[in-house]
Amino acid sequence: MSHSDHSVYEAVIGLEVHVQIRTASKMFTRVAAGYGQPENTLTDPVVLALPGALPVLNKAALDAIIKTGLMLGCEIAQVTRWDRKNYFYPDSPKNYQLSQYDQPVCRHGAVEIELPGASLAVMGEHQKIELTRIHLEEDVGKLTHGANDSLVDYNRAGTPLMEIVTEPVIRSPEEAFAFLTSLRTSLIYAGISDCDMEKGQMRCDANISIRPVGETKLGTKVELKNLNSISYVRDGIATEIKRQINVVTSGGTITQETRLYDGETGRSAAMRSKEMAHDYRYFPDPDLMPVRIDAEWKARLAAELPEAPFAKQRRFIEAFALPYSAASVLIRDRAFSDFFEEAVKLGAKPGAAANWITNDLLRDLAAAGHELADSKVTPAHIAGLVALLDQGVVSSTQAKVVFAEMFQSGETPAAVVDRKGLRQSTDTGQLEGWCDTAIANDPKSAEQVRAGNAKAINALKGSVMKLSAGKANPKLVDEILKQRLGV
Repeated sequence: MSHSDHSVYEAVIGLEVHVQIRTASKMFTRVAAGYGQPENTLTDPVVLALPGALPVLNKAALDAIIKTGLMLGCEIAQVTRWDRKNYFYPDSPKNYQLSQYDQPVCRHGAVEIELPGASLAVMGEHQKIELTRIHLEEDVGKLTHGANDSLVDYNRAGTPLMEIVTEPVIRSPEEAFAFLTSLRTSLIYAGISDCDMEKGQMRCDANISIRPVGETKLGTKVELKNLNSISYVRDGIATEIKRQINVVTSGGTITQETRLYDGETGRSAAMRSKEMAHDYRYFPDPDLMPVRIDAEWKARLAAELPEAPFAKQRRFIEAFALPYSAASVLIRDRAFSDFFEEAVKLGAKPGAAANWITNDLLRDLAAAGHELADSKVTPAHIAGLVALLDQGVVSSTQAKVVFAEMFQSGETPAAVVDRKGLRQSTDTGQLEGWCDTAIANDPKSAEQVRAGNAKAINALKGSVMKLSAGKANPKLVDEILKQRLGV
């Protein structure tokens, strides 16, 4: 297939993302919501749909979806209600799912995304992916298929679930990846969900179609399921776009169907064809009253929202003059950005603190397989280390040694410096002695410096550092050598 085939077609992608809301109990009953418990232990008459069991709304789940809507700039419904979505499947004991049809909690809104390769110079690389709606429903159970039987676990059934539906405005696998990354970061920041895709707390289906560039009518769409990591979403979409272009360019037509993507092999297979949309026979649930959401409720939740990740990124760049790369790394994780701000509050220069956190701390935590919560290095350690460097107590090389020791032991930077005798020498008499020795031992370099070769001074500096076992203050050494050599 030639490159020109790709440039003739464009992809149109819409995502449906299901996110489990982090609440203590389930959506319509007080049974605990959780993960990793023995099968069928998180159940009760409501979850199992025993006759006469009635649903009761979980207000914490409503708070969470309203917060999500406020965070993403959605219109929040003044009145929202629940509908029964009717279908027969063993993972749903009621034979219907409590969901929302025509009066969802949130409509419209958008998710800000950042594409790879963005930089401060091109903040235009940030764009917005519009949403159609976000509604609240209950999750279903989990089926495990064996050779001769299928087992069902209802622990997940009834867990509060948000369905976030985008407009068909995504144009590339990279945009889909950026959308999910940004959405996930925002939801974790606000404590709405842990969004762990391995635990099924965030699941995504993609609707993908292609059309000739310039065409406004949508092509036949294929729904891609089983995308259980953000990378698989990106790879699955890329594979599906390629497959559809191949089918069309070789004279075939696209069938409307659902396909399952296998992230391990990078292939997808048809699951079922969708000639018609399912008729779910939605009707209002007679056991649940509509809910009125007033301005006061929204204002209370808006006040609890954290600063949005990209707003924080802009503030870090403007207020702290951080480079775009450092700000982008820090905002990926709320704990890291809080850690950084705490170090700055304790007096650390922002640029230096960001460097130690995004380079050294991140690297060493990853190597040790630790989370930030396990770190022995605190914001006070970072502030202390930056201060020692600023005051010239340690050189940048020595600071690396101090950091490594602090990371292992949790000692304060000053304690490490004292224990290992790392204090830089600023005793001018001692420094002058080392400089004189270096010049006497290397007359050739000394001559070159006097003759105007500024770089030759580095050889002499190296000798001084050796003589002083790394303790000489490089800045003072530079001044003394220049003075001695008359340059």
